[in-house]
Amino acid sequence: MKLPLEFLEKMRNLLGEEEYKQFMDSFNKPRFYGLRINTLKIKVEDFIKISPFKLVPIPWTRDGFYYSGDNSPGKHPYYHAGLYYIQEPSAMYPGFVANAKPGERILDLCAAPGGKSVQLAAGLEGKGILVSNDINADRVKALVKNIELCGIRNAIVTNETPDNLASRFGAFFDKVLVDAPCSGEGMFRKDEEAQRSWSNFKSDKCVLMQRDILESADKLLKPGGYMIYSTCTFSPEEDEMMISQFLQKHRDYTICGIPKCGGIDDGRPNWSDENGELIKTSRLWPHKLDGEGHFTAMLKKGEKDTLAHEKLGFTGKNTSSKVDINLLNEFFKFTKENFNCEIDGRFELMGNHLYCLPHETPSLDGLKIAKFGWYLGEFGKGKFNPSHSMVISLKKEDINNVMDLSSNSNEVLSYLKGETLIIEGQDNGLTCVCVDGYTLGWAKSNGGIVKNLYPKGWRRMC
Repeated sequence: MKLPLEFLEKMRNLLGEEEYKQFMDSFNKPRFYGLRINTLKIKVEDFIKISPFKLVPIPWTRDGFYYSGDNSPGKHPYYHAGLYYIQEPSAMYPGFVANAKPGERILDLCAAPGGKSVQLAAGLEGKGILVSNDINADRVKALVKNIELCGIRNAIVTNETPDNLASRFGAFFDKVLVDAPCSGEGMFRKDEEAQRSWSNFKSDKCVLMQRDILESADKLLKPGGYMIYSTCTFSPEEDEMMISQFLQKHRDYTICGIPKCGGIDDGRPNWSDENGELIKTSRLWPHKLDGEGHFTAMLKKGEKDTLAHEKLGFTGKNTSSKVDINLLNEFFKFTKENFNCEIDGRFELMGNHLYCLPHETPSLDGLKIAKFGWYLGEFGKGKFNPSHSMVISLKKEDINNVMDLSSNSNEVLSYLKGETLIIEGQDNGLTCVCVDGYTLGWAKSNGGIVKNLYPKGWRRMC
């Protein structure tokens, strides 16, 4: 591994000879692999019982586990059912620190590809609202897919600058997670591209973006709310110094203590302005734990006498000013015939496409929206046609007509490839295909022939 000389010299000066040697030794060791169980779909203890992989708990998360690099969890049917999200172990820590709770309003400001958003959504348990944003239009596509794959109903995905979000929402959110774009030094062992791009994306460029993002994050956070800031770099300019400078400008913020275990180290106040409170921040070092490099801090915004500026949208239950009542009745007719559950939320119609948003959704006018809440389906010739996003967010027991396939069967692999199935004895009509009891997608059965409705862009190639 050929690391940039400028980076090596800087780390030697920061760490001193003894720790620098330990740090460099970590680059000769293999990387660690992790997955986080999606508790929106399955309980941790239930997944452990059916897991096809040997799992070892990650100390700083309740639902994260190491797996062997010899495994391929991205190819298993359970991945396509959204039972877990594949994520580098250290990257699970900021979401754990955020500690999302049901009913909160949370913003993931730099969210793509979505690992931390999925983690936050699991904590929300379908209650409250999650806004996941990324400024990069190409990366937003992966963010949308991962949110849909994991069955998240209460998320809005935006493709905006932080400043535009602040102008639209105001101080709307209880928590704001800023996983800031950074020089990526903590990913050098994991990602060779991070090494190659470092010379063009050093700290001096990143700090300018980070300062602007934090200013917008402040405008988006309610008084009394929490801001979680994280990077995957070792650079003090982007970590302790960034937090110190923000605190000097925003005197109403305080640093919160956060959980540290499994080798997680304190922040280093001597790398900033000697602010002793910075010891409450966290550093994850590859030579001190089983994971890559990360930095995390949590700040609490002071309470104010004035109310937070909120821009709330319509909050009626099971109604919408934007949905034709006849179409909505057709939707309810469909759900009554096919489901054992009720769909609750704020319904919106975009063209022929029906969406369900959380009741807490603020006005989204003027914003670039990549995912407008829970996409339910579309109307065609007076009938409602359900989406893949709808079925992957439901449970087996929510649906009347179900075909349950074994994760070890040839049939489930054929289904994921988009192939037609021959299944005798299956009830005719719209069918939910499951794997070991967990929803995968739609199909239509007729006389033992099962027409595959699995989305073309999601299908396995081999």
